[in-house]
Amino acid sequence: MPLLDTPVRLGVQLQPQHLTYPQIRDAVLRLEDMGVDILFNWDHFFPLYGDRDGLHFEAWTMLGAWAEQTERVEFGCLVNCHSYRGADLQADMARTLDHISAKGGVGRFIFGTGAGWFERDYDEYGYEFGTPGSRLNALADGLDRIEDRWAKLNPAPTREIPIMIGGKGEQKTLRIVAKHADIWHSFVQGDDLTHKISVIEKWGEKDGRDTSGIIISNELKDRDEEQADDLFDRGTRVYTLGFQGPDFDYGIVQRWLDWRDSKNG
Repeated sequence: MPLLDTPVRLGVQLQPQHLTYPQIRDAVLRLEDMGVDILFNWDHFFPLYGDRDGLHFEAWTMLGAWAEQTERVEFGCLVNCHSYRGADLQADMARTLDHISAKGGVGRFIFGTGAGWFERDYDEYGYEFGTPGSRLNALADGLDRIEDRWAKLNPAPTREIPIMIGGKGEQKTLRIVAKHADIWHSFVQGDDLTHKISVIEKWGEKDGRDTSGIIISNELKDRDEEQADDLFDRGTRVYTLGFQGPDFDYGIVQRWLDWRDSKNG
């Protein structure tokens, strides 16, 4: 069963496309002031929607700015593409962000990661696209290296950096989730969500890891409170909201903050 006694948290994914950086910076400040729990971007090199050659910014350098700019919120990629950077380098980058963000002594970085899927990124930046299977195999191997590197770095991370893994494939992705994840993120709903959680539990039993502490994360965009309530009843405790500018609708964020607060009592 998923971890049910953890509070509901709201994450907002600021889509780093079709915006100037000052617009992104201002949105980060406002969202933290509103009380959002987590801020995410995404790890791509080109817009995913709208003008395919529109304004766009790189994820990890942006996160370094967020680590300094913010005081309270957790932050990360939803999600990092493992293919774009060596595993040990990712570990060191994550550890560094952890320390930059440790305003109260404990870092706030969440290591959200996945196997990658956006072929244009690979083609234009010179990475081998491979197959879904080869990219997942690389992610599995890479996470072993990342965890090993965290144990060797000096200074060590300020905390056990939470690993958030996105995806739903039952044969590879959910096995990786069962082995490594602290947070599992997907878009699945209803009985399919309950089934996927049971698959994670079975992989955990097979591989000898207790998965009961994995926090379930899901998406709110284009959903209503009834759907969010059902996700809650099935164990979801982190909710993410895709948020696109430049005409940000902060009323939607406030609506979901109010819903979060109603769940947390």
